[in-house]
Amino acid sequence: MSSSSSSAIPAATLSPSLATPAAALGRGAKAAREFEAHLIGSLLEQMEKTFATLPGQDAMPGADNYNYLGTNALSEALAAKGGFGIAAMISRHLPAHEGTE
Repeated sequence: MSSSSSSAIPAATLSPSLATPAAALGRGAKAAREFEAHLIGSLLEQMEKTFATLPGQDAMPGADNYNYLGTNALSEALAAKGGFGIAAMISRHLPAHEGTE
């Protein structure tokens, strides 16, 4: 096989957005994202409590703390990637209420 038949992706085909860091969020957008992360976290926490244990299964010491950390990390990651769109919707309407359109 020759080196020209490599399966590597040429750098020219990568999206420029992959190479640049995300823009810093304003206070309102950051608060909206944190709000959405909290809502997602509440939903995930209830789902975890409902489906994570089997009847008659003993809880491991520290499992609640470990599950909380995992749920929190997952909810923040989901919100950062767009979540359910609640933060985006809130962010669109914030400027009108802050007097800075």
